[in-house]
This record gives sequence, C-alpha cells and structure tokens, in this order.
Amino acid sequence: MLKTRVITALVLVGLLLPSMFLLPQAAWAILIALFIGVGAWEWGALLGWSGSARIALGAGFTSSCAALAWIDPAPIGAAGFQPEQAWVLLLYGAAAVFWVLLMPFWLRSKWALRGGSGLLVGAVVLLPTWLAMVQLRAASPLLLLAAFAVAWVADIAAYFAGRRFGRRKLAPTISPGKTWEGAAGAVLGVLVYGLVLGHYFLDGVVALPLWGLALLAVTAVSIVGDLFESLLKRKAGIKDSSNVLPGHGGVLDRIDSLTSTLPLIALVWLLVIYRG
Repeated sequence: MLKTRVITALVLVGLLLPSMFLLPQAAWAILIALFIGVGAWEWGALLGWSGSARIALGAGFTSSCAALAWIDPAPIGAAGFQPEQAWVLLLYGAAAVFWVLLMPFWLRSKWALRGGSGLLVGAVVLLPTWLAMVQLRAASPLLLLAAFAVAWVADIAAYFAGRRFGRRKLAPTISPGKTWEGAAGAVLGVLVYGLVLGHYFLDGVVALPLWGLALLAVTAVSIVGDLFESLLKRKAGIKDSSNVLPGHGGVLDRIDSLTSTLPLIALVWLLVIYRG
C-alpha cells in the first residue's frame, strides 16, 4: 500500500507542477475543470447516485466551469486579469458563509446530503475551489503552491502531533483518528509556516496580528473541511470517495481540506492583498 501511495503521489506531482508553471491560463482552467468534474462524479456517490447519473453530474460541473471561463475570461486570467467581479465575490462569499457559519451546525447535527440541497452544497464546495485554483494561479503559480502548502502543512503537522501526543478525540463519531492534540499541532505548524512566509513576502502589506488571525482561521477551516468529508462518507457508508487515485482513494479524499481553505485564501488575497 505504501509503495502504491508513493508512486501515485509522484505521478500526481509530476503532472501538477509542470502544468501549474507551464500551461497557458485557459488550458489550466480547463484542466482544473476536468479535475473538479471527477470530484463531482464522486460527489454523486455521496448523494447515493450511481451509473449515468454520476457521469452526468461530473460532466455538468466540468461544463459549468468551462462555461464560466469562456463567458467571462478576464476574472480567470485568460484575457487580461480582472479578478474582482460580482460573480467571483458571490462564489467566494457563498463558500465563506458555508464553511465558517453553517459548517459548525452541520457537524454538530450530522446532517445528510439529500436531493436538490445536496446538489447545491456540491456547487458551493466545488465551484469556488475551481475558481480559487484558477485565480490564484493567474496571480502567481507560487501563490497557488503556497496556498496548497497551508493544507499540506496542517495535515502533516496534525498527523505527527496526533501520533505522538494524541489523547483526546476531536470528533469521535465522525473521524475517530483525529485528536485535539493533532489539531493543536496543525495550528502550530501553519502558524510557523505562515509567519515565515509573511515575513518574507507580506511585510508591510498585512499587519502581523491580522495575519496571525487569518492563519488560525484557515487552519480551523482546513480541519473542518476534512471532518466534513469524513462525515459525508460515513453517512454514505463508503470508505473512500472513489478509487481513481490508487493508494489515496479519490479526488475528494485528496482535496477535502483544499475545498474549504482555497476559496477563503483566495477571498483574503482578493480583498486584502490584491486591493492593497
């Protein structure tokens, strides 16, 4: 299993990094649209769908992303770069409300996905993720890579802190392996990473206390995103969202933290750094 995971990870990195730095922006937007389409196909399994219905859902999300890029290419950097548009702020705002305000109640009540509401939730989870991956890359591939690293640092720090110090369960009925000590490790890891990054690249742009609060918020949302997908899989009675990534499960299993963090990072970048 470990060998399979390593090989898959190396293949993904080998495809992701050259694409991130070398593809034209329009091609990057379509590539990520296809990626989100696979995630939507997996979302169909969480809704209890199968067969052609899941395929149609994946195709619908890919087409929606591609249509947004074609109808209004400026916000995604395919024709100049004018990221601050009404529909952009609407998508990011919906994501922020969902992850910050609604999600605590969702996790506490352990709601299930159903019908049309499940489709709406899927749109709020996946479409802003596509937009953030495209806009942050248009601003700078290094900015997108740094945003990815926030979730990666949180996951790695939580894993090692939980293994070494974990005693108190964070959400035993949702994800028994997660602990409060692991969450604290994630916070510490992201703070160290973010403050070093901020010292070199954001000095004088964002006040240190505000930057620290933003890092804490993003870390919390990263953990929430992970818990949310764990809850959905538990409700659907499945272990992984799919098996398209050998040794890793599915696309949603790999981007569970990114779906919650990337739109918020992109919103902060847009409102604080880009405007500044």
